[in-house]
Formats: sequence, structure tokens, C-alpha cells
Amino acid sequence: MVQVGNMNCAIIQARMSSTRLPGKVLMEVNGRPLLLYMIERLKGSETIAKVVVATSSDESDNPLAKFCEANGVDCYRGSLDDVLDRYYQAAVKCKCETVIRLTGDCPIIDPKVIDTVVRKFESGGYDFVANTAPPENTTYPEGMDVEVFSFSALEKAWKDAKKPSDREHVTFYFWKNPGLFSTFRCDLDRNYSKYRVTVDYPMDFNVISDIITEFYPENKYYTMQEIIAFLDTHKETMGKNSGIKPFSGWESSFRKDAQSDIT
Repeated sequence: MVQVGNMNCAIIQARMSSTRLPGKVLMEVNGRPLLLYMIERLKGSETIAKVVVATSSDESDNPLAKFCEANGVDCYRGSLDDVLDRYYQAAVKCKCETVIRLTGDCPIIDPKVIDTVVRKFESGGYDFVANTAPPENTTYPEGMDVEVFSFSALEKAWKDAKKPSDREHVTFYFWKNPGLFSTFRCDLDRNYSKYRVTVDYPMDFNVISDIITEFYPENKYYTMQEIIAFLDTHKETMGKNSGIKPFSGWESSFRKDAQSDIT
């Protein structure tokens, strides 16, 4: 049995070899990489004790490792494609009891949203709590994604999950198997899912660049509601990525599932 501590560890999944927008996590807005903005915003969270970047040992991710070293950020390097194993090994290294899963394509994640999801998880009895998974009928904008789970649940998924999509997307095994885990999804009173503040395509980057330029550096911890208000009053910015299908990045993994012998 792996010995774990009692702290909440935010593990940021990041790689340079994105097929839709290579190198996106280190793309710069006003001379600063997106990942640096993200890490800086996490300092506004009241529930995160430690931040780790989990990238791959592939040569393509050397720039990410160098970024982490230069900025004093803990970095774990593991499998490029088996991201579930990468998360598990990073969590073992951190000795964390609770894992807060974040992804590098959500650089303007609101720390208050993170705290909301973490506190729901801590309210008791859950193995997994998220705000955009399962994805059907979610109310949060894509790009405000937070997933929180126990180390013991992560270890079970790491041992048992076999499908390519489960290994690549880390938490699919939790919400696709509700009989095995106690899960909960945080939802809002209003539906804000039409707002897209993730970075998967060049047009996404343009939106994020506009938002960062609007708020930074005077307001480093601008909230989700402030972002929504900005987009509501800047229709040109919001329209830049409005035609992108939500969660389209998952489709390649589902094709791999269909081609495999695993059911």
C-alpha cells in the first residue's frame, strides 16, 4: 500500500505535442506563457496545498521541464499516452491524499471554482467530484474544468482501467462506472456552457489572449463571472471560437476504443 499524506495536490496535465495546437501551453500572451498565467492564478485558491506539472518523458516536452525548473515549479515526467499512469505516479511522488486534476488547456481557470469543487469533495463521502464531467448538460464553461478525487480511487482506476480512452483521459473510468465510485457533479443555477474559455485551437488562443489582456495585471484573480461579463459585452471576442464543438478533443480516444479488443 502506497503511503500518502493529507494534503490537496493540484496536478496540471500538460504536453507540447497537441495535435490541434502544438505547444499551446507555452504560447505567450504579452510576453508570458499561458502556463505561467495559470500557475499564478492557482495561488488564489484557498484549497490547494501543492502544484505539480505532470508532463511526459518524451523529448518534445523538454521545454516544459525547463519552464518548470526556471519558475520553481515541481514537475513529474512520465508516459506520453498513458496519462492515467502519469497521474498516478505523480500523485505517488507528491504523497497526496486528494488529487485536484487540472489541464494546461484551461489557463484562466477561476481559483474560486476550484475551491467550490474541492469543498464539495471534502464535504464527505465522495470518491470523485467534478464540474464538467460527465459532459452531458453541464452548466460550467468549457475551460473551467475541475476534477477532484481521492488517491485510493485513482489507484483503483490505475489498476483496473483498460480502455485507451480511460488511460488517456484519466477520469473517464470514474464517471463511466458509477457503481464502483461515489461521484458528484457540481452544477450552477444558470447554464454558462455556451462560453468557451479553453485552448484547443488557434481561435481559442485568440479568445484567451483577449481576456488576459483585458484583466491582467491589475486583476490577476478575475473570476468566471467577470470573464462571462466581458464576453457578453465583447461579442467579437466571443464569436471567435463559438463554432467549435464542445469536448471535441475526446473523439480520437473513442475511435481508439472502437479499434481495440477491450470492452
